[in-house]
Amino acid sequence: MGSGSDRGSPVPGDARSPADPYRRGFEEAGIGLVIVDPATNRIYDANRFLTTLLGYEAGSLPGQPVTVFGDDPDVLSAGIRRWTTTSGTPLDVRIRPSAATDEGHLRTFVVERVDADDIVRSEENRAALTAAGLGEWRIDLADGLLRVSRRAAHILGFPPGTSLTWPQVAGLMEAPEVERVKATARAAMRADTPFAIEARLRRAGDDIEIRVSARGQAIGAVGDRSGIVVGVLQDVTTRVGARDALRESEERLRIATSLAELGIFEWHMLDDQAVWENERMFAIFGRRPEEGALGKREFLSTVLHPDDRPAFRRAISTALREDSTLQASGRIQRAHDGAWRIIDMAGRFESDAPDRLPRRLIGVVADVTERRIAEERQALLIRELHHRVKNTLATVQAIVGSTARTASSIESFYEAFVGRIMSLAHTHSVLTEDTWQTASLRNLLENELRPYGDGASDGPGARRIVLDGPPVDLASEIAVPIGMAIHELTTNAAKHGALSTQEGRVTITWNVTENAGGKTLHLEWSESEGPPVRPPTRQGFGSRLLQRVLTAQVRADIATSYPPEGFRLTMTAPLPARTEGLNPLA
Repeated sequence: MGSGSDRGSPVPGDARSPADPYRRGFEEAGIGLVIVDPATNRIYDANRFLTTLLGYEAGSLPGQPVTVFGDDPDVLSAGIRRWTTTSGTPLDVRIRPSAATDEGHLRTFVVERVDADDIVRSEENRAALTAAGLGEWRIDLADGLLRVSRRAAHILGFPPGTSLTWPQVAGLMEAPEVERVKATARAAMRADTPFAIEARLRRAGDDIEIRVSARGQAIGAVGDRSGIVVGVLQDVTTRVGARDALRESEERLRIATSLAELGIFEWHMLDDQAVWENERMFAIFGRRPEEGALGKREFLSTVLHPDDRPAFRRAISTALREDSTLQASGRIQRAHDGAWRIIDMAGRFESDAPDRLPRRLIGVVADVTERRIAEERQALLIRELHHRVKNTLATVQAIVGSTARTASSIESFYEAFVGRIMSLAHTHSVLTEDTWQTASLRNLLENELRPYGDGASDGPGARRIVLDGPPVDLASEIAVPIGMAIHELTTNAAKHGALSTQEGRVTITWNVTENAGGKTLHLEWSESEGPPVRPPTRQGFGSRLLQRVLTAQVRADIATSYPPEGFRLTMTAPLPARTEGLNPLA
């Protein structure tokens, strides 16, 4: 097909002759054909398909310059070009020129229209897909072959240009993974929607485990053509690894903050909006998740204790001004029960860029109420311990001096001194065992009098020792001197009084009264059926203890009498209120 130009050698027949069979084929071709004279850059001939495609009348194109197709100097170069129709509408066409022959000979160009999808799938864009790490693939449902681009083959570990089958690709995956991929793809094909699958497989050739992301779209049958599935493939091993590492890091952080009972928050400064990241934040403030988080304004004005607001504001200002960590403590009123709780807050202000002002505060909150109470109780116990040690040393000093002055020999000194120290140690032991630093009056009496309670009985129901009174817990500051007094009374009764004989009896009764001034202990020690009693001729240690220690340390009123039938003592002592801070249940 084609004819020589004025300067070329003539060829048999004229392409423009209607009777020529080559002419008929030229005109009836289902694709655009144009013959150009390169010497003049003018159109020698154009077939009916091209004329109609560009909107020209039949026979109107021959003789016109090629610039009617467009102003681009490369308007006839091979590849996709943009031409213009008679109405001025752009038209994308693909140009395939005939091979160049001798200079001056006519050249034929095949012209076909291309749509947007063809342009997107052009060779130029394949380079962009490769640069993005994407490989193309296509499955023809008719023959089941999987055709992959060079990049997709490289991702899967197969040689370029290999036509694969689905069983070959499935062999790279574990059975559950294969079933999941098939189920996802089939569901998308039935719904005629795109699908995205992320799968784990072992690359062909080196058996290295990788993660791939496949996206695709099923295209149904058209005419006699079977349906196909097309898509792209990407190696996302690194991205998935980073994502999994981030998730593990977040999970470790979640577990750590949960174990530490820390609430995590984020406060946006410009709009005074807060985001509470975990349930612990809501528990600390006694709010439900549906109630939302608190902004700074509401926190300072309604939740934080009024006395703690100035310190909180100063801490926030300091952290902003000095670009330092926010450290603040205060009391908040919990929403659901109105209880006051103590919190510690720590945070850091962050900005979107190094040179910009901070836009948000990220931090943690801890409820430290129990810890603060424990610290205060510990400090109180330490003060109590110092006070008790001081009093104990003073008591020991008094015991040593008084025992030495009244003892008639080393043996009597040792016996009296050891007994009094043991009594003192026992009282301290009772106090230490009690979590609230108190001692039971009945326990003090029973421990001292127990050795004397198993003597002979002279009648049914008769008892040598009688204790009668309600439960009374003695605070530490009076338990020690009262315990010492009980020891002295018991020792005196065992040596000289009712407990020195098998028939003697000791009865101790007590009760507690209460008025506006507090509680008062009333105690009576009564001995009977022992040897006749006579008033002492000199004052011993026991007498001085009863008169001085009980009066000075306990503020007790003491009265003693010595009738012949037995020694009597009555004591009236105020009971100090127990220090609430020492109560572990407070």
